[in-house]
Amino acid sequence: METDSIMQDPWISLKAFTTARIALGRTGTAVPLEEVLRFRMAHAHARDAVFSTMDIKGLTTQLQALQLPVLVLHSLAADRYEYLQRPDKGRRLDDASIATLSAAGSQAGSDVAIVIADGLSATAVNRHAAPLLQELLLLLRDAGLSLAPACMVQQGRVAVGDEAGALLQARVVLVLIGERPGLSSPDSLGIYLTFQPRPGLTDESRNCISNIRPEGLSYKAAAGKAFYLLQESLRRQLSGVQLKDNERLIE
Repeated sequence: METDSIMQDPWISLKAFTTARIALGRTGTAVPLEEVLRFRMAHAHARDAVFSTMDIKGLTTQLQALQLPVLVLHSLAADRYEYLQRPDKGRRLDDASIATLSAAGSQAGSDVAIVIADGLSATAVNRHAAPLLQELLLLLRDAGLSLAPACMVQQGRVAVGDEAGALLQARVVLVLIGERPGLSSPDSLGIYLTFQPRPGLTDESRNCISNIRPEGLSYKAAAGKAFYLLQESLRRQLSGVQLKDNERLIE
């Protein structure tokens, strides 16, 4: 199909401001072939992200360079297929992980536990968890907050952080997790904050910071927002719907 046969959409100038699929144009009554191929590629990237795996070795090396001890854990979901079919199993730790955290938590409680879970996009975790933590750890350490060992949970969902945080006797848990891939963002990372984590909590008990990636919310801005919410959570001893974000976004 010749390029001059494609009718341009009048909104085409807005494409410079978003990665959303807008102003695709048309050829006759159909979407142009180039846009069809781009859609199929984006869909393939999203599917690949769902079935990606955490780079345990690489992440461990990066976190140790940040002077953060690491514990490698696993949820009750044995593999990716069970994880996708049984969301409940992704929310709880297996017996070996519970034993590991029980031993670590018995030593001393901490202000903050950091849990890294693959979620629905390990690609996001592999790309963004370490650079985000590099920014966040500076703020946490400057504030004198004590840190539990970082937990990397394979086949984990958001709620797995509640059990991990409780076993570590942490006052607040921060869960870094790969978000559900979109057709323009297969590598979006999220942070979930929960005060006094324990199994059985639901979403209204958590605060969420979403779309962390260079094309979305920057590492520095996300770290600053997480630190603000963390400070407010510890000061007010709550989180979730009762904890409002009243701070201007840090650029």
